[in-house]
Amino acid sequence: MKTPLRLLKQISATLLFTLIALTFSPTQAADGKPNFIVIFADDLGYGDLSCFGHPTITTPNLDQMAAEGQKWTNFYVAACVCTPSRAGLLTGRLPIRNGMCSDTRRVLFPNSAGGLPPTEITIAKFLKQNGYQTAAIGKWHLGHLPQYLPTSHGFDSYYGIPYSNDMDRIVKGSNVDLANKEDYKAYDLPLMRNTEVIERPVDQRTITKRYTEEAVKFIHHAQEKGDSAKPYFIYLAHNLPHVPLFRSEKFKDSSLAGIYGDVIAEIDWSVGQVMKAVKETSEKSPHSQTYVIFTSDNGPWLTYKTHGGSAGLLRDGKGSTWEGGMREPTAMWAWPKQVNSGVVQEMGSTLDLLPTFASLMGAKLPNDRTYDGYDLSPVLLGTGPSQRKEMFYYHGAQLFAVRSGQYKAHFKTKTSYVKGKKMEEHNPPLLYHLGHDPSEKYDISKDHPDIIEKIKQLAAEHKAGIKPVKNQLLGKIEG
Repeated sequence: MKTPLRLLKQISATLLFTLIALTFSPTQAADGKPNFIVIFADDLGYGDLSCFGHPTITTPNLDQMAAEGQKWTNFYVAACVCTPSRAGLLTGRLPIRNGMCSDTRRVLFPNSAGGLPPTEITIAKFLKQNGYQTAAIGKWHLGHLPQYLPTSHGFDSYYGIPYSNDMDRIVKGSNVDLANKEDYKAYDLPLMRNTEVIERPVDQRTITKRYTEEAVKFIHHAQEKGDSAKPYFIYLAHNLPHVPLFRSEKFKDSSLAGIYGDVIAEIDWSVGQVMKAVKETSEKSPHSQTYVIFTSDNGPWLTYKTHGGSAGLLRDGKGSTWEGGMREPTAMWAWPKQVNSGVVQEMGSTLDLLPTFASLMGAKLPNDRTYDGYDLSPVLLGTGPSQRKEMFYYHGAQLFAVRSGQYKAHFKTKTSYVKGKKMEEHNPPLLYHLGHDPSEKYDISKDHPDIIEKIKQLAAEHKAGIKPVKNQLLGKIEG
């Protein structure tokens, strides 16, 4: 029996449509769930990578990542210091919504009793509920007590340090001097595997290397089951270049920029190892599409001078709501199907990662809470612009500044970590056009009272949506 010509045409059209859909799908996995890797540096400045303009620090792997993928020049974090910034990334919510910020104790310490509330839905928790395997590697800083550790927030495994690498110090002396002496034993810092301490003090000279080996091992192991392998999420949070600075023997004196450059060179090497592992495993995995995002938790710790990095042409650094404190060098890359490559000058934020991942995997976020993030997948895939048109800059629990489009208004300012510097209130607010003046040098408030009024209204609407919650950073362990 001959097949009718019309039926043959329908079959051919169906096959062609299927081929096109498979070719242009954001993931090659049968179930549409790609892998995700977030690489988070600590205290890295906007100007600390060669692809962001540093003249003596070379970062070939990050340069390649930015060239093959996307280099974001207006990408922000949720806060200007460690703990609240990390809370914002993992939850897609500003820290003011879950008590992970404070005007006094601005981060968690080894004697802190609080941490990220169990009611929060982290990226890991959300992905795990959708069939993912998850791993946290590196610095956590969202609570060191068992109920706050990564394994209580959706991560199947954890390997890293529970808070900043300058904590638990037991030897007098400056962080710079101790680092120059390679005295890692001056910090009684624990290295943890899940909920157990496996090394104390951790040898920080080899910590970047070991984090990298752990991540590469996880990537390869995640694909061993072949077609039955689950998609994965890795949160690789380096505890450097936060002071004190340590690097392995291979990277000593490898950079013209001194010890700080050596540390960045090793982190760049780490990124290269992760990219290599993704490429090696992509052909073996049903979840072959992998998205990798690199950024930092806040700006450079400028008071440490050459041990503290650079914000490039941006103003100020860590601890401030000037651009240098919260705008971060960011690259997004994917394999084997590449993202829509190029320089992205639109706004994005770590707050956007959770909704972006949800979109890329075809899932919806719970509607029982307020999110502060937007879906950036149209930018990644080249199908549309960024939905983010504003940014709220918090210093502790106070809203210091608001960006709307190219304009940024400062209601309050403070240069952090400099003795004698106090908070200043501004009425009218300082106003800068960040396209014309990314260094925030020229206040144009007198020329644009209409813009100031619009931003004031935006700030008022935002504040009206904030509900008081228990502060997690103030409580201390008794005894």
